[in-house]
Amino acid sequence: MCFLHEWDQANKTVRSRMLRDFLDKNEGKTCPELELEFAQVASLFLSRLTAWLRLTYMFGTCLDLQLRAVGVFLSDSSNHQYMMEFLEVGGVLTLLEILGQDKLKEEDKTEALRLLQIISNTGQKYKELVCESYGVKAVAECLAKSETEETQETAAAFLESLAHGNPKYQNQVYKGLIALLTCTSPRAQQLVLQILRIVQPIVKSAHHSIVEPLLNLLRSPHLEVQHEAIELITELMHSEVGQALLRGLVAFLKPTKERIPKHKILEDQEMAKTTDSLPVLLQQAASAKTIRILAQRSEDVSKELLSLRVIHHLLYAMGNQQHADSQRQASLALEHFVRMYPVVEEHVRRAMGAALFESFMHNVDVLHLSMDDIQADILRSNKVNISCVLEGEISDD
Repeated sequence: MCFLHEWDQANKTVRSRMLRDFLDKNEGKTCPELELEFAQVASLFLSRLTAWLRLTYMFGTCLDLQLRAVGVFLSDSSNHQYMMEFLEVGGVLTLLEILGQDKLKEEDKTEALRLLQIISNTGQKYKELVCESYGVKAVAECLAKSETEETQETAAAFLESLAHGNPKYQNQVYKGLIALLTCTSPRAQQLVLQILRIVQPIVKSAHHSIVEPLLNLLRSPHLEVQHEAIELITELMHSEVGQALLRGLVAFLKPTKERIPKHKILEDQEMAKTTDSLPVLLQQAASAKTIRILAQRSEDVSKELLSLRVIHHLLYAMGNQQHADSQRQASLALEHFVRMYPVVEEHVRRAMGAALFESFMHNVDVLHLSMDDIQADILRSNKVNISCVLEGEISDD
């Protein structure tokens, strides 16, 4: 009671010292040990602590110490009494509001996320409580805006945990993850893609809204993001969105010309053109790479791609002298189809001409280095149309 009386009379400085002393003495203690330390009135200190937290969190006053002290009460598995007391006074909403405060430290947001994780790990009804409190939106926004990897990783892990054992709200988590694909942080994009690969089998049906943002991530200059995007595309091939993904991949091999933004009209035109078109060129190269991976893993997908005129589009990408990697990836993908299907080999030989075709077959990896303007123009102007697959045989459409 002396401790509680001192707390009630103390200013910010004294309370900070008291919290540090509390943490030094009590971190890791169980519920019975805390009750023994506080002569069976530990709940009275928790109620004071949470009241001060609710009043001061927006200002960041000793927030790290307050959150860690709350964690002492919530961390033990036998903490049901403390957990209920914290929830009854709006503890979840307070923690979620901390995530949305732009002026607070990233470390404090990470600690708030850890407390939310502890609460949700207690059981399904607690996960539902977090989701009912608009927790998915708050955590997703925190992940998108965060500038530190620790906060991003903690937020991502928490979102993943909300999808497990939470059938009522697992689709809400899933759609929240899809919305996060458009965020600008490469690390956040990578984490979200990794979680989607885990969550997709839980929700089973793929939502059509995943197609566009997922394909757009192939524009990323970050290879780790591209890798995760390609893996997710591969895993979605036999889902409801598989056909739409294939159509998108083929279309990106032959991108439409994008205009230079007006605000750059006074800049160097060639430099502006290169800068603006780079994401499209990266997407073209990544699409060719993805098509090769998909075709190599599944003959059914190979045939589906042929029906979408992939050979015409790959030849076009091979002739794109603006981006060497597009040429290389398209060449490697085309090689797979040429070696798999004799009719493709015949049409490609005819489109390329004997000399270029021989060079292609023997030096596929470096063909673009020796390609001249005339050869590139021939490839871009090709009229190849192989799109009919019947009983395992490929014929002209």
